[in-house]
Amino acid sequence: MRKWWPLTAVCLGAFILLVDVTIVNVALPSIADGLQASFTSLQWVIDGYALALAALLLASGSLADRFGHRRFYVYGLVLFALSSLVCGLAPDAGVLIGARVVQGVGGAAMFATSPALLITTYQGKDRGTAFGVWGAVNGAAAAAGPLLGGLLTEHIGWPAIFFVNLPIAAVAIALTLRAVGPDRPRTRKASGTGKASGTGTPGRVDVPGAAAFTTVAGALTYGLIRGTDAGWTSSGIVAAFAVAALALAAFVVIEHRTARHGGAPMLDPALLRRPSFAGLMSGALLLQAGAFGWLVLVSLWLQSVLDLSPVAAGLALTPLAGASFLVSAVAGRHIQRLAPRLPIGVGLLLVAAGMLLLRAGMTADAGRAALMWGLVVSGVGVGLATPVLVSAATSAVPPRQAGVAGGAVNTFRQLGMTLAIAVFGAVFTSRTAAVLAGPGTVPDTDRAASALAGGQAQRLVQAAPPAHRDAARHLVHQAFAAGLDRVFLLAATAATLGGLIVLILLRPQPRTATAHGDGAPAVPAPDRAQSQATADPGGRTA
Repeated sequence: MRKWWPLTAVCLGAFILLVDVTIVNVALPSIADGLQASFTSLQWVIDGYALALAALLLASGSLADRFGHRRFYVYGLVLFALSSLVCGLAPDAGVLIGARVVQGVGGAAMFATSPALLITTYQGKDRGTAFGVWGAVNGAAAAAGPLLGGLLTEHIGWPAIFFVNLPIAAVAIALTLRAVGPDRPRTRKASGTGKASGTGTPGRVDVPGAAAFTTVAGALTYGLIRGTDAGWTSSGIVAAFAVAALALAAFVVIEHRTARHGGAPMLDPALLRRPSFAGLMSGALLLQAGAFGWLVLVSLWLQSVLDLSPVAAGLALTPLAGASFLVSAVAGRHIQRLAPRLPIGVGLLLVAAGMLLLRAGMTADAGRAALMWGLVVSGVGVGLATPVLVSAATSAVPPRQAGVAGGAVNTFRQLGMTLAIAVFGAVFTSRTAAVLAGPGTVPDTDRAASALAGGQAQRLVQAAPPAHRDAARHLVHQAFAAGLDRVFLLAATAATLGGLIVLILLRPQPRTATAHGDGAPAVPAPDRAQSQATADPGGRTA
């Protein structure tokens, strides 16, 4: 049992950082009432965390490869716990958003180092088991967030969704320091160039690349979230998209130049030139967008339109969590033996099918039962795809780049969540405004649509004259259903596209007999040859 303590430490960190992606969803109406937060603020409560994760995962993976995976993991846990405390004590939406961003910084350090810790700790069949369990925790944590959030919000209060992180983080820190082996010392090349070998020496961090990537993600998300309120052609929104485009171009140039001069880019351009790796990144982005980007709006629908309690709303979403966990836990180890394109590609297509089932059931008269089968099918897809994504990415690169590869795949996952929340929110608001404008009874449809998206459905109904409240209630139900219809269609499109990309680009590669053993993620032969020519297991140049 002692050999699984490192896995337990890694899984505890993965659980709290991923559950915090979705645990806030069910608490949003309570946060809105308690802090007088607008819909834009609620979006930033979710996106501030996911954006920090996405923007800093690559940099965290690069830093961890140089300065030690265990050290960075512990630092991330400490920062995550402290910022969780501030979140729970936040007096207003601004402080909460800021603390959520800092939470994301700590989460990035934890997320980027987790795969590398598993790879260095376990071998053979144990490695396959470790990745299977870790994948099950990954898939279940994000999906279980709404239920846990509902329980804590209804019985204690919304700050409890953040305070619960403190004891879990404390246990994870203690286990990591006690059970995870210390980081190996870094050594220089015999040639004296100072370039990292094996796990690498502490070298210059790609600060320009990190800054450019953060600017891309931040400016793009800001433009998508603010576009509906400010106007898509307003100077501020146009400027935000222009900054994102320029920063993306600068990021590409910086990474190419850094690689060409023998440096250590945040994301080696050579990796993205591999069709399989590029396909994995696309699949990661579109999986998270299709499977989770709509949760914010559905949580608001359950509570503000159907008038469910936080616990009831969380229970309504448990089919996704249950199916995801069961499939990951039961099949996680076995699907590691398959070519990654099958579980990831099929999983994405199942997510798409689930979204279409959700769309088919979303009418003005729909209740929570309409979510059941769509969530189950989507959960099966998430359970198939999630355990394979990170292990496939880290196994497709030399061991010295495991941190960067793990950071890259998780970066694209969180970026998919961030952009989906922003895009789906804009589409939802636009569609509901159009429906509310139909009968001609709502004077300010844009403001009404924003209020609807902010969980204020009952207030809109109560604002109508008593004689017209039944009609207003039906209109609200109709508008919300129409908005969710469009969102589910977009989610299905994203997941279908991701599935096709993965099935086309990820081709089976020959694998050599290794010490990984049955069930362990093996490294493709060409990459293993490259890694063995670079460093031996001790990190010394061969």
